[in-house]
Amino acid sequence: MRKPQSIERLYLDFDGFFASVEQQARPALRGRPVGVVPMSSTVHTCVIACSKEAKRQGVKNVMPILEAKRICPEIILVPQSPDLYRRAHNALLSEIASVIPIDAVKSIDELTSKLESNDRQYPDRLANRIKSRLRTHIGPHITCSIGFAANRQLAKIACKMDKPDGVTIWHPRDMPTPLLGVPFEDIPGIGKRIEKRLIRAGIIDMPALLQTQPKQMRQLWGNVTGERLWYALHGYDVQANGRSQRRMFGHSRVLPPDHRSLQQAQDCSRLLLTKAARRLRRSGFYAGRLWLWLGLRKTKWHGDLALPIVYDDHACLAGLETLWRRARKALPLRSKIIRMGVTLLDLTPATSRQLDLFINDDVARQKWETLTHITDHLNSKYGRTIISLGQWVPPPGGYAGGKISYTRIPKAEDFW
Repeated sequence: MRKPQSIERLYLDFDGFFASVEQQARPALRGRPVGVVPMSSTVHTCVIACSKEAKRQGVKNVMPILEAKRICPEIILVPQSPDLYRRAHNALLSEIASVIPIDAVKSIDELTSKLESNDRQYPDRLANRIKSRLRTHIGPHITCSIGFAANRQLAKIACKMDKPDGVTIWHPRDMPTPLLGVPFEDIPGIGKRIEKRLIRAGIIDMPALLQTQPKQMRQLWGNVTGERLWYALHGYDVQANGRSQRRMFGHSRVLPPDHRSLQQAQDCSRLLLTKAARRLRRSGFYAGRLWLWLGLRKTKWHGDLALPIVYDDHACLAGLETLWRRARKALPLRSKIIRMGVTLLDLTPATSRQLDLFINDDVARQKWETLTHITDHLNSKYGRTIISLGQWVPPPGGYAGGKISYTRIPKAEDFW
């Protein structure tokens, strides 16, 4: 495995991305402590992102709202705007790509690039060009921190060292000294479970971790991930795994306090499943299984159902109706659904769909698939949902199906 003798990677992480986008878009929020929350109608949730002003007062991401208000009484809570963040993400990537090619987009607020020879010699100049471009063409309130190192893993760790709006350069000749004081929680790939395992093995800090051997790391992790991390931390050019295989399409949602009845949850699940089925079709897959889960205050319910390798809205929604009949039999009539989700599983590429020998659904399937394709075409033409199978009433908040997760950046179609 090759060990670079110079910095070869850049890793960029936007600072408090959701909150800073809100500040850039809304002048009244600038310079003030801001916390982005899932919805405005409840305090029984958490701050999902906070501005640098809020962080300076001790507010952290994923902190309960009541605790955030106690620490920072003047914090301004703003309901999330996923479509705004998506558009900001695309605009920012466009500006960065005009300075340096983007190798991989890792999340809504993180990306990495390979460095050309000139940029390896003057990384600080490259960082200044990127930051200047963003200030000029996007605005000064969305800042980023940039790390440079021999590989992507080290560059990612480095970019966290001088936030917000920092630049950290770790030359191979200086390693591993900059790593020695980094806590385990700041190392991607070391979660709480792995940290406990390391401590039980007598490895309590980074110097001890760096003194291990690759095979020992593999044993501690229980797979090759630990060994790969060892090589990355020691400055080797560890290549990322190949593209992961798509395994499911789904959406989940926390329901507002006044929309938690069984019927309201069922209505929301229909909308979420329709959006998941649209994504399924756009990606060229059929689904062979449907899963529904419901989270109540003190308990939960889930059920799954085999599907006859389908992707049309009619078949998916018919399966959902079957699962809801089961749920209603199992749950008290006045149950309050706090959180819920739907998932399409057991995927088959559209080019290789094979039916059970005893199922002949060609006529019915083709009819509903044709209708679904017509519906998709018209919705796409007008850029919104103008036709749906059944009532289309989005829940309060207006972002059902457009949730931003670490592994998925929604597309414009997800907000129709």
